[in-house]
Amino acid sequence: MAVDTRTHTAHEQTLFDVAVEQFNIASDVIGLDDDMRRILSVCKRQFTVNFPVEMDDGSVQVFTGHRVHHNSGPGPTKGGIRYHPDVTVEEVKALAMWMTWKCAVVGLPYGGAKGGVTCNPKLMSQNELQNLTRRFTSEISGIIGPNRDIPAPDVNTNPQVMAWIMDTYSMHHGYSIPGVVTGKPLILGGSEGRSEATGRGTVFTIQEAAPKIGLDVTTSTCVVQGFGNAGSVAARLMWELGSKIVGVSDSTGGIQNPNGLDIPAVIAHKAKTGSVVGYPEAENCTNEQLLELECDVLIPAALEEVITGENAGRLRTKLIAEAANGPTTPEADRILFDRGIVVAPDILANAGGVTVSYFEWVQALQAFPWTEVEVNERLHRIMTRAFNAVYETSQRYNVHMRTAALALAIQRVADFTRVRGIYP
Repeated sequence: MAVDTRTHTAHEQTLFDVAVEQFNIASDVIGLDDDMRRILSVCKRQFTVNFPVEMDDGSVQVFTGHRVHHNSGPGPTKGGIRYHPDVTVEEVKALAMWMTWKCAVVGLPYGGAKGGVTCNPKLMSQNELQNLTRRFTSEISGIIGPNRDIPAPDVNTNPQVMAWIMDTYSMHHGYSIPGVVTGKPLILGGSEGRSEATGRGTVFTIQEAAPKIGLDVTTSTCVVQGFGNAGSVAARLMWELGSKIVGVSDSTGGIQNPNGLDIPAVIAHKAKTGSVVGYPEAENCTNEQLLELECDVLIPAALEEVITGENAGRLRTKLIAEAANGPTTPEADRILFDRGIVVAPDILANAGGVTVSYFEWVQALQAFPWTEVEVNERLHRIMTRAFNAVYETSQRYNVHMRTAALALAIQRVADFTRVRGIYP
């Protein structure tokens, strides 16, 4: 479940401003020319729809949804769809840009996209969610497709939502098109290993990063903010490696135990009660307090902008692995770099999800499934290769890992753009 600990003021940057600032910092490092900056610093297409949905009580509500394509140079665009009350077009634009860099940094033949509907799915029935999903899919069906733009699950969406999107799109075309989305149920052509891919990819990144800073994962301590799909999987895998998980949280709050948490028991507690809060073998804490617990590895797996200039100086960790998208602001990045805290950035650390989504898409196009062992082995190879490329870039330019990852990704997309040229 995603955790929103952000505070907003009328004068602060939008999330897209943050994304562009990060882009410009990395572009300075590689000396990107002004023409290419103008091309890559904007989104190619942004599509906003307002659509009615009939609710269970017979009333009609009008919802606003967005689908944004940042760049389609490397191939079809790829990115999730989220349902959340705070969804804005500026947020979706930023996430679409980050998806372009994320796909490029791990070498996938995709550009970046993102989508979202401004709603509170926790207050909606299953029938209302299906009506909303099918109508939103109808509204954006002209700009998605297996060779054009491929949605996936994100905050508050899941395999069932993807099944509704796939069915709606297929019905419009008169035949089954499983490659239009990824993150589908296995029975509809989903991939083995997809549900754990983001958390597993984060842990693969931690395993590669740890030796670089003299850290032994098997004896480390770890804190995970956000105990949804990515966070709970990362916590369990770290626990299985021998790491002591001293704190976890979800949207209702956090729990801590300096002696370590029994992660399978915490997962069972949350399944039973709906929250990690109140787990009997731990003390409750706030999400803000959780971020500042002493640990070797901190995994933010919630929403954006939770590590800021205000709290970055108080974090007590050696390595931050971003399972969430955009959890650290540029100001916080500078503070963490100056303090010697290594950040494995989101476009690298949480790229396991989109990587296995790529595997799912390939399997759909071939109509040939892979085993979970094959999926995990391929994921491990790609994450290892990507981490080493980013680390070498950071050492070459003497910059922190986020700037290195962005520099590597931006250079790759710029190369695509130059080779393809500009259509008149």
